[in-house]
Amino acid sequence: MEDTAGAGRTVLVGVDEGREQRSVVRYAARQAALHAAALHLVHVVRPEASGKEALRAGVEREATVVEPLAQLIRTEFPDLAVSSEAVSGQPAAVLIDRSSHVTQLVVGHRGSGGFPRLPLGSVSWQVATHAACPVIVVRPGEEPERADAPNRVAVGVDVVNIAGQALDQAYREAELRGAHLTLLHANFHLSELPTGPAMAAPNFEALDAGARRVLTAEAVERRERHPDVEVGLRVERVRASTLLTEASRRSSLLVVGSHGRTGLQRLILGSVSAEVLHTASCPVMVVPLSAGA
Repeated sequence: MEDTAGAGRTVLVGVDEGREQRSVVRYAARQAALHAAALHLVHVVRPEASGKEALRAGVEREATVVEPLAQLIRTEFPDLAVSSEAVSGQPAAVLIDRSSHVTQLVVGHRGSGGFPRLPLGSVSWQVATHAACPVIVVRPGEEPERADAPNRVAVGVDVVNIAGQALDQAYREAELRGAHLTLLHANFHLSELPTGPAMAAPNFEALDAGARRVLTAEAVERRERHPDVEVGLRVERVRASTLLTEASRRSSLLVVGSHGRTGLQRLILGSVSAEVLHTASCPVMVVPLSAGA
């Protein structure tokens, strides 16, 4: 893979067939430009053949699928370093492996294009929950950065287990965009609490006040590093996925964290992120969090 940007920064975008892929690649190009990075396009051809046939298939796909998209970006973003390739393999596995060597990874949403569905979920979902770098999931066919789109970044915050990497990434994205940043936290809603004779409803006012104190402290801690970022706080008594999905309708980017867990534990603990990826109205950035973060 060529990497011609300063400090070895590269934004990787997974591409498939279809005109709707242009919006995904354009979004990735804008991300690369924002981060002063190179852009690398990769199309993964499933290994239905071997030997010379597989090589021929890869060459054909690079000529018919990848190169036209790469040329489009070279025309629209002449100052951006662009490279491309078609490789053989399983899409999710290839992209997850490449994620250790790039700055960000951009993929299309499974519901409207992008990579094909897999038996237990889409390629985009597997990549978003297992990649080593931040992953942005974009809905192909939509122009997520319209001229009239709100210049706002929103980030979900768990005040009990602060995701520092996700918060820092959200600040960087807001700063690069000159965007307003909103820190979001959803407290337990009464309907989510267990019921029984010995159960008493918590003091919601105290929970709200405590959450605001935590969010304020996180904002104050980052104020010196990001003095130009305008920050707002929002605490609501709703389901977390409901709050994040609603906020996405007024944002150009939604940032969530994903803990470095695997198997069933990861599936359960990532349920909010999973729902948001399916329902958000704007691109969603999933930031991997190290253990204990």
